[in-house]
Amino acid sequence: MTAIKSIPITRNAIPDHKATAIKTAVANAASIPTENATSRLANVEDAAIFHEFLSDPQIHAPIYTLPRPLTVETVRAFIADHQRQREQGTGLLFFNFDEQGQIGGYSDICIWPHWAAGELGGAVHPDRQGKGRGIEGARQNFGWMFGVLGLELICETASLENHRTAHLLDGLGFRRKGEIISKRADGTTRPSLVWEMTRDEWLATTA
Repeated sequence: MTAIKSIPITRNAIPDHKATAIKTAVANAASIPTENATSRLANVEDAAIFHEFLSDPQIHAPIYTLPRPLTVETVRAFIADHQRQREQGTGLLFFNFDEQGQIGGYSDICIWPHWAAGELGGAVHPDRQGKGRGIEGARQNFGWMFGVLGLELICETASLENHRTAHLLDGLGFRRKGEIISKRADGTTRPSLVWEMTRDEWLATTA
């Protein structure tokens, strides 16, 4: 596949008023759809429980956007940065809670308002994987990004070894667009596959 420097690969400029509307939608977002409707915005007071959730290597190892080293302090800064991103209309961080009130997963959304594009990242606890939950959760999240945030394009990445995510995105109809070199918070890099889907393509697959 062709190597590309950064995402999104498709970059269509949009009118200023539409970019402003996307920023406003991001700044006003308070939750994201989940199977048990118990998501909310992350707060810096959640740093300790989020760090505990992320401490499982099965969760944090494949995710290049997480802080390194992974400590309560760096996790707190990660949350605070996302709070600033929400105010600017460029990012969101949601926690999804299970029946016991523990973090069962999180959604990390990056937004490029001037291109009406976004990327969904995050993870669910290994105990909650399987039984179609990942596919249904992703479908809900992508639909919310197109519908509520007003995006025209979603761009996704995954490591070359992340076959679970590749299978999920291929199954949902995302198009493979090439490879990029993703940069981690500590400066190290990894190759990543890239997928994209437009709003019209999404609506066609969900009609």
